[in-house]
Amino acid sequence: MARADVAPLTTMVAAPLFGGATAGGPTPASSSGSLFAGNGTGFFAPLPPRARAEPAVPRALGSQGVAPDNPVAQLLSLIARVEAGREGYDAVQHGARIRPPAPPTQMTLGEIYTWIAETPGQPHAIGRYQFIPPTLRRVAGLRGYGPETRFTPAVQDSLALILLEDAGLRTFEAGTMPRTRFMRNLARIWAGLPLPNGQSFYEGYAGNRAAMSWAEFSGGMAQIWPAG
Repeated sequence: MARADVAPLTTMVAAPLFGGATAGGPTPASSSGSLFAGNGTGFFAPLPPRARAEPAVPRALGSQGVAPDNPVAQLLSLIARVEAGREGYDAVQHGARIRPPAPPTQMTLGEIYTWIAETPGQPHAIGRYQFIPPTLRRVAGLRGYGPETRFTPAVQDSLALILLEDAGLRTFEAGTMPRTRFMRNLARIWAGLPLPNGQSFYEGYAGNRAAMSWAEFSGGMAQIWPAG
């Protein structure tokens, strides 16, 4: 699950990496994987205020206008493989006893917040990137998405891009951050990704574990960025 309620690992300003006019592109096929247990709450202090990006809504990755072989789209698919599995953008943390009243992509952020408030004491990680409540509210606020915003694939991708930037995406792509450091940073955000020792950064916390080996993670990154 995405635990980006930890302090940002870089200080860059969030901005969309993909342009586009609509949030209703078709949902790309998701890879198989597993969801992780968790209580849906953060255990770090709230983040300090951060400059807000313009609330532009990109197309869903892989839809018209955005090549599915774009490196960032491939990285998000790698993350989704260990976080959301076959459910993709409609994934809900498997430990949630009371599920949302509709598939997440058909709900607004306000409806998701209501579901969270009305079902305390259970995990609430949601969507392709398994946003937990504090993270979801933070990144939605940075994008300027209000409660009326529908949790579409494009919106989820847009929110996940902020987390990639927190991990140092732009610094990594500029060649000034080693691949292994970027991978460690990603593992601090998504519990399904491993550290070099093969364990999750949140190993054992509320049942979290890594869903791939470090070798698999490293190999996947090398395929996406051969010269990284």
